[in-house]
Amino acid sequence: MNKSLLCITAAFLLFSFAPAQLKASTNPVPTWVTMTTIVEPTKSETLIARQNEIKAIDKTTLNASERKDLRKESRSIKRELKQLNGGVYLSAGAIILIVILLIVLL
Repeated sequence: MNKSLLCITAAFLLFSFAPAQLKASTNPVPTWVTMTTIVEPTKSETLIARQNEIKAIDKTTLNASERKDLRKESRSIKRELKQLNGGVYLSAGAIILIVILLIVLL
């Protein structure tokens, strides 16, 4: 008796609040919207081009301070490219932990 009463009450509450009926409007809403986003490949392309220029430089003709500056610039370019690309990286330990948790829970 209690389970059926609980189920009936839950069903009544679920069907009594219909947000689709509350938001009825007289103005038609477009079903699709096209969005244009400005893609900025120039930033990454310029960084990659500069990285290739640095790799092509003959470093035997440079002195120590110039080589040090090139290394710093190369590292900063790599950091910027990594930030632009983004991504999610999982370590091996995290993957093993996730697999173990899945095995235990399922």
